[in-house]
Amino acid sequence: MVMAGESWKDLYKKPQDPNRPPTRPILFYNDLVIEHFTNPRNVGELENPDGEAVVGDPSCGDQMKVSIRVDNNRIVDIRFKCYGCPGAISTSSMMTELAKGKTAEEALTITDDDVVISLGGIPERKKHCSLLGVIGLQEAIKDYHKRLSA
Repeated sequence: MVMAGESWKDLYKKPQDPNRPPTRPILFYNDLVIEHFTNPRNVGELENPDGEAVVGDPSCGDQMKVSIRVDNNRIVDIRFKCYGCPGAISTSSMMTELAKGKTAEEALTITDDDVVISLGGIPERKKHCSLLGVIGLQEAIKDYHKRLSA
């Protein structure tokens, strides 16, 4: 929503507090989202991962694979491959940044809101994309726990 005295360009350029959920609608991808889309972090697959998962969103066709390497219960490496829109790719990239270095239990507490806030917000119609990476991470950690108990 454009406030009095603002143009739509002001909404795009004016930064929001990165530590709080957006207070106004996000209409466009911001520079950080674009950066994570054009230069995603931790892309690829791990050879012989400690946990992995393939997840998808049938409503939009996005699909991703997450693989993790765990040492002493801490995620020391994480990779993802994603077939999806800029929102899915950028949020998955940010998810890997948030998860790396955390214990498996700490990583399980990462939410889609954490990912969106870390990116400075994404358009409302793309928020479902942020779930894909988080669900992939949770499933990869479940697979890690399953392999430990086998």
